[in-house]
Amino acid sequence: MKWLSVLPQQCLLLMTCLLMALEAVPIDIDKTKVKSEGHVDGEKVENPDTGLYYDEYLRQVIDVLETDKHFREKLQTADIEEIKSGKLSRELDLVSHHVRTRLDELKRQEVARLRMLIKAKMDSVQDTGIDHQALLKQFEHLNHQNPDTFEPKDLDMLIKAATSDLENYDKTRHEEFKKYEMMKEHERREYLKTLDEEKRQREESKFEEMKKKHGEHPKVHHPGSKDQLKEVWEEADGLDPNEFDPKTFFKLHDVNNDGFLDEQELEALFTKELEKVYDPKNEEDDMVEMEEERLRMREHVMNEVDINKDRLVTLEEFLRATEKKEFLEPDSWETLDQQQLFTEDELKEFESHISQQEDELRKKAEDLQKQKEELQRQHDQLQAQKQELQQVVKQMEQKKLQQGNPPAGPAGELKFQPPGEHKVGDAPKHPAGGDQPLPPGHVQEPAVRTDEVHP
Repeated sequence: MKWLSVLPQQCLLLMTCLLMALEAVPIDIDKTKVKSEGHVDGEKVENPDTGLYYDEYLRQVIDVLETDKHFREKLQTADIEEIKSGKLSRELDLVSHHVRTRLDELKRQEVARLRMLIKAKMDSVQDTGIDHQALLKQFEHLNHQNPDTFEPKDLDMLIKAATSDLENYDKTRHEEFKKYEMMKEHERREYLKTLDEEKRQREESKFEEMKKKHGEHPKVHHPGSKDQLKEVWEEADGLDPNEFDPKTFFKLHDVNNDGFLDEQELEALFTKELEKVYDPKNEEDDMVEMEEERLRMREHVMNEVDINKDRLVTLEEFLRATEKKEFLEPDSWETLDQQQLFTEDELKEFESHISQQEDELRKKAEDLQKQKEELQRQHDQLQAQKQELQQVVKQMEQKKLQQGNPPAGPAGELKFQPPGEHKVGDAPKHPAGGDQPLPPGHVQEPAVRTDEVHP
């Protein structure tokens, strides 16, 4: 996407805001000694998932809009406020018919996908009479009132939704991490309750030893400080620390050469610091905590360096940050193991919520068990009725046989003819021509045909 590298500020709002050109740089490779491989023309560069539930729809819309020359030209001259205000969205009326048709198709597919999600959710709670149109209101990245065509309002809503959701994305990740840590502690305490005093003390001692071992690591430099960047310069880039140059450093780690350091490129700079604290081979090191540490480092640098808060660091912003006192004499950096991630009151509230959820699940399980037992009772009752009817039929058939009457078929016909019996109407007539049957043992003489001619 060439326009992503030309105007990354606009692209931030239209993809990150709308699709940030990003690909993490492997900072443990000496870029001064290894020849970088250029991208093959026409090769599609995969961008990291934004984490949005409509990520694929967002990407597809951008891919289609890129194909329109007029829209790309307008984007190049638009500023951030024009994008945020929705002015750029009105340019959609001027794109080619082919582009609009493709966007219409994408929107119909997205609406169909959302309806399927709604139906699946409602089916899970056995609800009926789904009002898809009303439920589509919860999705703010498209205009649900017009499910068939992609209009300027759709693009405006998509931009605003992506901007807002991505701004809250980090906050949501922090909340999920806090819940993760509280769940870990909750499960640890619940496990201790199942142990006797001796085993409990051994587990407590082991836990304290692991915490102590995890805390025994080299000093972690303040993210974004001169000491931290020089360490990357020396150990990852393989350059002389005495020749550290911020401008050269910026260009080395602007992996896509777009003139900006995006969030992924910044996070890659902290790998060396994180390796001091976390090792996947160590039992005491939690890799989930490592990613939370990386996120906090990136947020800190962005807050210090990103002046216009567009989630991108320009060369000017980067160089200006290197002139600050905090760059040369930063405060010490506290890692997660040196911080209190939650209070006892927060843990109690969390455990209360867990207990409430468990009670609800237990109640649902009991209700399901009752339903199962009721269904089994009805099944057993039907089976008993079936066996009773079969027994009655069997008794009736036996009674008929005892009375000399053959059992009847479904339509009342005889199933078989007992020996010596004939069907009604087939009995031989009396020799005198009467209707009485012949006596037993009498053989009827063949009738003489009157039409036979004898010589």
